[in-house]
Amino acid sequence: MKYTPLDEIEVYLSAMEIGEEVWKLVLGWDFFQRDSIGKQFCRSADSIAANISEGYGRFHYAENRNFCFYARGSLLETKTWLNKAYKRNPISEEKYTPLMEKLSICHLKLNKYIKSIGKTPTPPMTNDQ
Repeated sequence: MKYTPLDEIEVYLSAMEIGEEVWKLVLGWDFFQRDSIGKQFCRSADSIAANISEGYGRFHYAENRNFCFYARGSLLETKTWLNKAYKRNPISEEKYTPLMEKLSICHLKLNKYIKSIGKTPTPPMTNDQ
């Protein structure tokens, strides 16, 4: 069975990139925007990758899936904060559209990853086992 390190899992890398992009975006806002929407926007975006990694470190597949469900919830929360930021004007359409696209792609990758958890074929038994 092939072991895939966390930092080679595509959905995790995508989530990490989103967290960094949101952080850089929010840093440019004024104090009120950072304090109200910005903090929650950053926390939810960072929580996507954090939950994927926490699930990855769990012993049982069911626990891994649960943390991926939390990650999916955080991803949807991040979409909500992005929508609020766009409607309240700290984010331009030029920044909104590509970030929403990245979130949508990450959402699809996360769903695929959740479906794959525990589906890895078991290596065949040998006489030595």
